[in-house]
Amino acid sequence: MLYQLVNFSDQISALNVFRYISFRTGGAIFTALLFVMMFGPAIIDLLRVKQGKGQPIRSDGPQTHQLKRGTPTMGGLMILAGVLVSTLLWGQLSNGYVWVVMAVTLAYGMIGYWDDYLKVTKRSTDGFSGRARMSLEVIVAAIAGYVMMKLGPADLNTKLTFPFFKDLLLDLGPLFILLAVLVIAGAGNAVNFTDGLDGLAIVPVMIAAGTFGIIAYLSGNVKFATYLQIHHVPGTGELAVICGALIGAGLGFLWFNAPPAMIFMGDTGSLALGGALGAIAVAVKHEIVLAIVGGLFVLETMSVIIQVLSFKWTGKRVFRMAPLHHHYEQKGWKESTIVIRFWIISVILALIGLATLKLR
Repeated sequence: MLYQLVNFSDQISALNVFRYISFRTGGAIFTALLFVMMFGPAIIDLLRVKQGKGQPIRSDGPQTHQLKRGTPTMGGLMILAGVLVSTLLWGQLSNGYVWVVMAVTLAYGMIGYWDDYLKVTKRSTDGFSGRARMSLEVIVAAIAGYVMMKLGPADLNTKLTFPFFKDLLLDLGPLFILLAVLVIAGAGNAVNFTDGLDGLAIVPVMIAAGTFGIIAYLSGNVKFATYLQIHHVPGTGELAVICGALIGAGLGFLWFNAPPAMIFMGDTGSLALGGALGAIAVAVKHEIVLAIVGGLFVLETMSVIIQVLSFKWTGKRVFRMAPLHHHYEQKGWKESTIVIRFWIISVILALIGLATLKLR
């Protein structure tokens, strides 16, 4: 919206600043943060009244979690509102990538919201059918993948790129849509698995968003892309604004989610945030780098898969409890220790992910 002020820069030269993605990304961070900080308390009070007993707590989970009974969920609504308002205000709304990524984010948020709603109203940790939920996620991701395939440059639109190799490409053809589904739906569910402790998921999401904001900005700029020998994807630089909005909204949410949490993001937030990261990774052709930067999410997801398969095949559990953060809780680690150490891991993985931009 504010980008349109560039049209008047001939009369008022100061308005030319809205042309720069870096300026608008900074504005998006501040706007989303301010929005969540201002309206967060009212949203929390409303959700507390509507939900009554708050988010149901797993009876088989760590006993320390029983102290969190009564904490409202669906805090992802705060994040989504902040991201949406900030993106509409600072983004270039004629950019197709902006609309695709926001569509995925909101659609996954709606799927997560319905799951949270059923959990709260049924007073159960089970939402709606896992098969139905996954089907919806796959459909949304497939549509997004198809649209981004059409938006992408002809020499890249169906290709998978590899970090550390400047010329290695794998042409997937129509199977690129399957890749998009795996990345977007996988990222959504991976963040969902990670969201189990106060502040655990939101900070790694912000770190990943910051990393991909840089990648999007560089990939969308032909000069930087050429210098770094990464693939130039015209138009994706604008996704840095959405990444900025994710960071700002995440910071605002963390204010209320810091231990002891006043609200949980729920599936409403975790699915939406993961879906957003996955869609951005597909758009900028850095799908594999997302697995590096979001390595913490991958570890959490793999711990669940390994636990389920091991118990199914051998009757034994590899971990004391899955996802991985619960394993360390059962080993006696304090919640704050787990959260901070996982944050440190996320920073290290983000640095490795950024290193792939130059090591080619």
